[in-house]
Amino acid sequence: MERSHTSLRRGWTTGSCATAAARAAWGGLCGPGFPDPVTITLPGGQHVAFALAAHGYEGDSAWAEVVKDAGDDPDVTHGAHVRATVRHAPPGSGVVFRAGEGVGTVTLPGLPLPPGEPAINPVPRHMIRTALSAVSGYEPDVEVTVSIPGGQDMARHTLNGRLGIVGGLSVLGTTGIVVPFSCAAWIDSIHRGVDVARALGLRHVAGCTGDVSERATQALYGLPPEAMLEMGDFAGGLLKYLRRHPVDHITVAGGVAKMTKLAQGFLDLHSRRGQADMGRVADLARAQGATAGVVADIARSHSVAAAFALAIEAGVPLGPVVARAAWQTACDVLAGADCMLDVLLFDRAGQMVARHGPHPVTR
Repeated sequence: MERSHTSLRRGWTTGSCATAAARAAWGGLCGPGFPDPVTITLPGGQHVAFALAAHGYEGDSAWAEVVKDAGDDPDVTHGAHVRATVRHAPPGSGVVFRAGEGVGTVTLPGLPLPPGEPAINPVPRHMIRTALSAVSGYEPDVEVTVSIPGGQDMARHTLNGRLGIVGGLSVLGTTGIVVPFSCAAWIDSIHRGVDVARALGLRHVAGCTGDVSERATQALYGLPPEAMLEMGDFAGGLLKYLRRHPVDHITVAGGVAKMTKLAQGFLDLHSRRGQADMGRVADLARAQGATAGVVADIARSHSVAAAFALAIEAGVPLGPVVARAAWQTACDVLAGADCMLDVLLFDRAGQMVARHGPHPVTR
């Protein structure tokens, strides 16, 4: 039996793990030794303890490692070793951050960190500063290098490359806690993708549900990689952010099934959030002149793809009306944004089934 989300075990972010490793290493360098377990304070005030996987000294530095436990979340970094190496820095330096093996470097504008900085996000940086200050009684002058061995390979399964973060993973976390299946990290990556595109001065972005629609849309418009936003199922997460941070032209593209759900008002397009109403699809076919037999067959279809196949065989133009309805759903979310909007529908082979727009967004 599938476990409910409320019973799923929570885990720890890479930011929490890096903070615990840094505090342990700093204790080993200038305090009473490596604390094990090592306790840190999360942004929400909770005190949590981490066991050390390893620790030691290298020349004038100390290091400690924590194994990331992502709980029951299918996190690509679950089981990764997060290492922090600390050494004294020149007086007045404060806490200086470095990217070690497997931690990326920011190369594009628009992110919370400027190009050239290690991809250790602001909240983890604050957590580390706070943890080191708790050991010293004041903010020390220290160089902190965060490493995640194997992180460069893990990063290939994230959106980091699209965001211009090269060489490895980002050290993330706003609460310090991983909530299973919260999808917060994906939506945050979508938002950062919009920020990067805007910072680069791009005037046209495309949110796509998957690889097929992305490749087809990019080829159609000749868009650069930074304009392509891996929306996945999170149409609402993309469109609501673009309403507040618009660009001149927004394209929403996907396969017929997910775009049909958007047409029916879904903003989360994942199957577990609900299925497309085949009766409503049949009603659209009827309005386009489908015979009673075709309408009945579509209503009984086991999938949207099967319904589209029936409509195509019968010569019923189902795609354009679905594209128009999906456009209206997206337009309603974007209301007030000064931009153009179009919606593209593709089949599994990447052939365009229908298109609506671009038209100006209306209130």
